[in-house]
Amino acid sequence: MITTDFVNGSPCWLDLGAPDVDAAAAFYGAVFGWQYQPFGPDTGGYGAFRKDGKAVGALGSLTEEGARSAWMVYFRTGDAEAAAQETERAGGAVRAAPGDPGEWGTMAQLTDPQGGRFAVWQQGAQGAGLERVDESGSLGWVELYTPDASGAKDFYRGLFGWQYQDAPMPGDDSMTYTMITPAGKQPERMHGGLMQMPADQLPQSGGKAYWHPVFGSDDCDATVASVQEHGGNLLMGPEDAEGVGRMAVCTDLNGAEFVVLKPAPAAG
Repeated sequence: MITTDFVNGSPCWLDLGAPDVDAAAAFYGAVFGWQYQPFGPDTGGYGAFRKDGKAVGALGSLTEEGARSAWMVYFRTGDAEAAAQETERAGGAVRAAPGDPGEWGTMAQLTDPQGGRFAVWQQGAQGAGLERVDESGSLGWVELYTPDASGAKDFYRGLFGWQYQDAPMPGDDSMTYTMITPAGKQPERMHGGLMQMPADQLPQSGGKAYWHPVFGSDDCDATVASVQEHGGNLLMGPEDAEGVGRMAVCTDLNGAEFVVLKPAPAAG
C-alpha cells in the first residue's frame, strides 16, 4: 500500500500536464471531487489537487516539447543528482536535470531505458509530498507497462533497490504481474506493479514504456460513468479481478490514462 511515510523509491507525488488546465481541473473535480488550487501567479498555472483539503496530486500546463498529456509519477530519493547520474549510466535519459535544492527540495525528470517517463523528488524543508493516499479519490497504486520487464526490473532495482514478487495475472495464468516493494520493506508496503506488454499494444506511448496511476473509488462503475459523462473514455472494464477488486482503465478528456479501482474487501 502507498503511505505518506515516504521512503527511498516510494511514490511521493504525481502531477498531470494538460493542454488546458482549467478544463482538466473541471474534469477531475467532477470525477473525483478534487479542488484545484494554483500555487501562485508565477507558477505557470501549476497547482495542487486537493481532496477534503489534503493534497492528492497536482496539475499544470504541458511544458515538454512533443509531450503527450499524461500523469507523471514522482519517487522519493535522498539524492536527485545521484539518481540522474545513475539513470544515464544505466542507459536512461535525463529530461530535466535537478536544480539547486530549495525549501521544497529538488526534482529531476527522467526516462528509463525502455522509454518510461518518471521523476524523482529529493525532499526539502517544506516539501512533504502527497497528503492523502490509499483512500477513495486518491492514489493507491502505480503501474508500469513496459516492452521489456526484465530490463525494467534491473534498471529500477539499480536505481531504487526495489524488491519484486512475480505472480500470474488474475484470470490469465499466461501473463506475469510483478509487484514492487521499496528496498528493505515488508510486502504490506507494496506500492505498485509492472508487466510486460508487446510494443504494438502500447499505442498511447508509441510502443514505449509508461507509468500510470491507480485511483481508489467507492463505486468503480459510477466513477466510470462520470468519466464518460465529462469527456473521458473507457479503455477496459469495469471488471472484477479476484483478490484485487473492481477496476477499469480510463483516459481523461486529453487522453491521459489512469485506472479506477474499488479494492476488494480485506481478507479475514
